[in-house]
Amino acid sequence: MSEEPEEKSESGAPIYRYDPDQVEQGFQPARGEEHIEAIADHIEEHIGPVESVFHEVVSEIVHIDVHIVAPTADYPFYTLVTSGMSDLPMTAPEGYEGYRRAEVYLQLPADWPLKDQDVMQQEEYYWPIRWLKIIARFPHTYHTFIASGHTIPNGEEAAPLGPGTELGCMMAVSGGPFPETFDVLPLEDGTLIHFYQLVPLYPAEMQLKLTKGMEALMDKFDEHDIADAIDPQRVNTCAKKRGFFSRW
Repeated sequence: MSEEPEEKSESGAPIYRYDPDQVEQGFQPARGEEHIEAIADHIEEHIGPVESVFHEVVSEIVHIDVHIVAPTADYPFYTLVTSGMSDLPMTAPEGYEGYRRAEVYLQLPADWPLKDQDVMQQEEYYWPIRWLKIIARFPHTYHTFIASGHTIPNGEEAAPLGPGTELGCMMAVSGGPFPETFDVLPLEDGTLIHFYQLVPLYPAEMQLKLTKGMEALMDKFDEHDIADAIDPQRVNTCAKKRGFFSRW
């Protein structure tokens, strides 16, 4: 999937479509954990102490761990960052060779029950972590890449990402709430690992981004003061306004 697709959105952005038949059949043993220590150090230097790590028991293609940073005075939310996605290079198109290694992260509210293992087994609370892992494996499963501005819907219809929400798409963005130096981790061998924040979108917001571009969507987010931490029930910034007579 490294070639530029012929299909483009109205904004001019390329649209990649993924066929399950592309996926190699059979279990593929996970590679690595090559960069876990460097990533953990990078997280602690820029965000805060890693309070705990969700370790995978069984992994395929790449071993994905999720590092959890507790809320702090500077960042009053949980931050969850993957490690393992960058153990394999993504299949990047020509000109993007320096963007072949990446990790993803997201924020959850300070009252998210991350410390309650029984509650976290409920999909209503676990889906953000599940999607972190899905996105982390996505480029390796489909032999493609993820970069800032890319959107990955939950199927063709952008079905809800989990119970209790109508958000149906994940968008990767650079330049999240942390210092700019967090966005890229240079390793000793010259390899660069890019960190992308995952922002869940409603289908209508994804459509706005596809038709009018990233800037138009960010303007909507600014207009509605959308927070960094995920709110499963947040306002839909592209919801159609109801007229007076629609109430009757």
